[in-house]
Amino acid sequence: MSRTIPLILATAVFMENMDSTVIATSLAAIAGDIGTDPISLKLALTAYLVALAIFIPISSWMADRFGARRVFRVAMLVFMVGSIGCAFSGSLTAFVIARFVQGMGGAMMGPVARLVLVRMTPRHQLVDAMAWLTIPGLIGPIVGPPFGGFLTTYFSWHWIFIINIPIGVLGIMLVGLALPNETRNQPRRIDGKGFVLAGLAFALFAFGCSVVSLPALPPIYGIAASAAGIGLAYFYIRHALASDYPLLDLRLLKVRNFRIALVAGTFFRLSQGATPFLFPLMLQLAFGLSPFESGMVTFAGAVGALVAKFAANWIFAHWGFKYPLVISTAISAAGILAMGFYTPDTPIPLILAMLVFTGFWQSTYWTGSNAFTFADIEDKDAGQANVMSQVWGQLMFAMGVALGGGLLELSHRLRGGAELALLDFHAAFFIVAGVGTISTLLLLRLPKNAGHQLIGGPRMH
Repeated sequence: MSRTIPLILATAVFMENMDSTVIATSLAAIAGDIGTDPISLKLALTAYLVALAIFIPISSWMADRFGARRVFRVAMLVFMVGSIGCAFSGSLTAFVIARFVQGMGGAMMGPVARLVLVRMTPRHQLVDAMAWLTIPGLIGPIVGPPFGGFLTTYFSWHWIFIINIPIGVLGIMLVGLALPNETRNQPRRIDGKGFVLAGLAFALFAFGCSVVSLPALPPIYGIAASAAGIGLAYFYIRHALASDYPLLDLRLLKVRNFRIALVAGTFFRLSQGATPFLFPLMLQLAFGLSPFESGMVTFAGAVGALVAKFAANWIFAHWGFKYPLVISTAISAAGILAMGFYTPDTPIPLILAMLVFTGFWQSTYWTGSNAFTFADIEDKDAGQANVMSQVWGQLMFAMGVALGGGLLELSHRLRGGAELALLDFHAAFFIVAGVGTISTLLLLRLPKNAGHQLIGGPRMH
């Protein structure tokens, strides 16, 4: 198989990954233009992530029902429609809705691209094909922050969304020309009731957590939405445990390593979800950097992440899973804690070096965790375990954004200041680092040989 098809599919992965990092450097400019405060824009970030959590579970069913090529092209089109909506938004409500539409498209693009590749690629060529699919996705977070900051500083924030249109049009055309119509699998019956219950539970809980601290709305709105989300989650749990083919099979939580990976990953994702929201805002609002200057700083973490892709497999093969996972979460939490001590006088080279170093270990965690999640999962349950881990991961990222924004607003209110100050950001980083440390403590409970079946038995030193 040629590398043409993976690279064509990678246009969507690149567009999605770049978009998710571009917006972080532009939050302050967007907020000022649409007449809201930067903290309120956490709603837009959580809306995108919640859309991913809602629609990822049905991506495989959609591909089997309507054809992967057709679904992939429609997903790119939906993402483009959401991008246009973001560019022309004049209010917070319009921007949040447009980001949700973007998330609907993004929920189908990544999973379906991987599904197309698996079905069309001979097994002995799959590793090479996956590498060509993921490399553009790794480049997106590197070029995204400085590119988005450049457009925002020297042109307008609207261009960070408009730039998706020519990329998307090219991708749709190339997919239509190069991808053949693949043979579909017979789709299994979709869990419609579970989809409605889980989707509403995710949306209401995330919305409630995000708006509870917003100055524009009374807290009771957020509390009521969160309570409704928890109530619907209870009904979904009852439904899932009684169903033969639930949307998300909660019975997999009985598998010990899968459960530990999910729970420990919860606190890691909460901290990692809050940081990309807090850090660019601190650089711009408290340090006085332009969006472009901010982007030229924050991209350093992605550089470290890219380097880790070439070393992570060796690390886990040589040391096993327990200690690299413990070390990577501890260093990541320490990196967030360090952000709580940065001031405008902190040397930029020091900040860049810290971001590269922590970015390396964050990426190492993702590589190991993504494999370790499946350590004790049977082949027949691998698809369901993959969906559950992706959905929960996106939801926890959304909760992380809500956590970061909520802590920032809480510190601001307790301090009684008129505007956000450096002290507010420092307080938020200290607490977020503490949340991330919980994942380290949980992973310390793993046995030394945890996940040994994935690497043929680690050599402990």
